[in-house]
Amino acid sequence: MTIESIFTLFGGLALFLYGMHMMSSNLEVLAGNRMKDILEKLTSNRILGVIVGAVITAVIQSSSATTVMVVGFVNSGLMTLRQAVWIIMGANIGTTITGQLIALDVGLIAPMIAFIGVALIVFLKNKKVQCAGGIIAGLGILFVGMNLMSDSMHPLRESQVFIDLMTQFKNPLIGILVGMVFTAIIQSSSASVGILQTLAVSGLIGLDGAVFVLFGQNIGTCITAVLASIGTSRSAKRTTIIHLMFNIIGTILFVIFTLTTPFVTWMQGLTDSPTAQIANVHTIFNITTSLCLLPFGGYLATIAERILPDKKSAAPDEERWFNDLVNSHSHHPLGVSTMAIKTLKEDMQKMLLLASKNVELSFDAIIYSDLSNLADIEQREEEIDLYNAKLARRISKVLALEQSYNDTIATNQIYKVIGNLERVGDHAMNLAEFAKHLQKRNLHLSEAALDEVHEMKKICMTALQDLTDFEDKDSHQILGEITIFEQQIDDTTKLYRQNQIDRIRRGCCHVETSILYSEMLTDYERIGDHLLNIAEAYPDIQND
Repeated sequence: MTIESIFTLFGGLALFLYGMHMMSSNLEVLAGNRMKDILEKLTSNRILGVIVGAVITAVIQSSSATTVMVVGFVNSGLMTLRQAVWIIMGANIGTTITGQLIALDVGLIAPMIAFIGVALIVFLKNKKVQCAGGIIAGLGILFVGMNLMSDSMHPLRESQVFIDLMTQFKNPLIGILVGMVFTAIIQSSSASVGILQTLAVSGLIGLDGAVFVLFGQNIGTCITAVLASIGTSRSAKRTTIIHLMFNIIGTILFVIFTLTTPFVTWMQGLTDSPTAQIANVHTIFNITTSLCLLPFGGYLATIAERILPDKKSAAPDEERWFNDLVNSHSHHPLGVSTMAIKTLKEDMQKMLLLASKNVELSFDAIIYSDLSNLADIEQREEEIDLYNAKLARRISKVLALEQSYNDTIATNQIYKVIGNLERVGDHAMNLAEFAKHLQKRNLHLSEAALDEVHEMKKICMTALQDLTDFEDKDSHQILGEITIFEQQIDDTTKLYRQNQIDRIRRGCCHVETSILYSEMLTDYERIGDHLLNIAEAYPDIQND
């Protein structure tokens, strides 16, 4: 094999893998979010779950991507382990579509397919059309790369050393091990099956050796899900165990079947094309394994739970927090309630400061057309949401305690406050998104509108500062001041809407900018409503 052939081989491999990546990534962009929604909702029974897993994987052409999504859903509690079993079975069926596509004899028109795809990307600006172009271009590039690899491997048919090496794959253990390791390295069974098809079409490996490599490739593809499960929950890790068990059981069954029956001969009798033979074996392997294991999906989940049982670990954060309070004040149950409310107030104030900062930075993003703090705003919004969830769980535990009447009222009002703070955070995030949209569309608010936004910020921040003085000022005084601010926000909202209508009549502003400005005013007004709700809760919290 010459240096030129080696370079051609690696160049073809690069094009093949890049084409596969282009297809998968563009398909995922085009359909990814909808696929996630379908995965969450349509897993009510095993048959539907298998179909959903197969269809989604066929669409995005990556069983690894589907399995990683499933691991994420199980980890977040959106899907149970038993629902995940059916999706994984379906994913293994859906991944075979790539091998069937490669088996199509379109080598001669591959450059034209790539050209059409690239033309769609370069000459059309519609995002969806560009994604479709990426899919078509990826398919064409994949075939071009496959042809290059095939051409570069032709000289190897005369190499006795290479032929002897390929014949070693007829040994089931060696073939399975090679397929498993190679697929684990490139983390794509679709790509490794495609490369195996290239070796077959070049006459370098027969189907009698390729089947065992193929079985190993199905095991090797599990490595992506294994990596995705690192640092996740026990249930998510069990999902990867099920994925492994599925492919290991399938491999054991098919190795026995291949060694005891003329399975290879049957596959060769269906078609003369080596690529189609491998694609058919891959499809039959996954469909048959799924059908065999379909009645035993629940048992697979049970086995996974026994292999990886629940750890007797430390209690969750809320449990520890609650247990520490109970243990330190066990002499009097009302003491537990008092300390719990004290810590809830402290966390409520932290949440208020986070929301206040986001309101300030979001208004600044609009006023100064500066998106440099957008990532900080998004991170702070996540913290607000986490605080909301955490405090809600803690409040549910505190309400189960023996409490005085005032403590019960105070606890309920803290719950009301954190809900309103979470909504303030959402409205601040909306304002940041408006700033982002204005910059993306190269739109600008008029000077008059910017002055109004500056005044909105000033009123909101003064009101928020009043609320943060919770410990230093009388709660009734705070309520009186916030009531005035809320009315001021209502009055200015009404005034600014009229001002904007006047500017539109005079032709002083862009129509799209006017729509965005109207939505900003809505968020501004809603922030005022939530601040008043918070202030109304303060007297009951302060008097606990």
